[in-house]
Amino acid sequence: MAHEIQREHGQTKGRYVIRLNGEEAELTYSITSPTLIIADHTGVPDSFRGTGAGLALVTRMVEDARKEGFRIMPLCPFVNAQRKKHPEWADAFAV
Repeated sequence: MAHEIQREHGQTKGRYVIRLNGEEAELTYSITSPTLIIADHTGVPDSFRGTGAGLALVTRMVEDARKEGFRIMPLCPFVNAQRKKHPEWADAFAV
């Protein structure tokens, strides 16, 4: 399933979000510097389970990290688990 992901980016915090039928799946982050963000939390409602929404959110974050030149500190357990499953993403993470 292809997901439309929107990014909401503030001065100190941001999130990636997928909206579907009035619900949201999100990956929140904190901005520590222009070159480092902390992936804080991934929240996926039960209605999204099995759609690949969580992986899509992490994939988008990795793509943005590569394009924009920042690295990701995976504080969120889900993001960290995906990092371990995808060694090809190593360049995007600060661990």
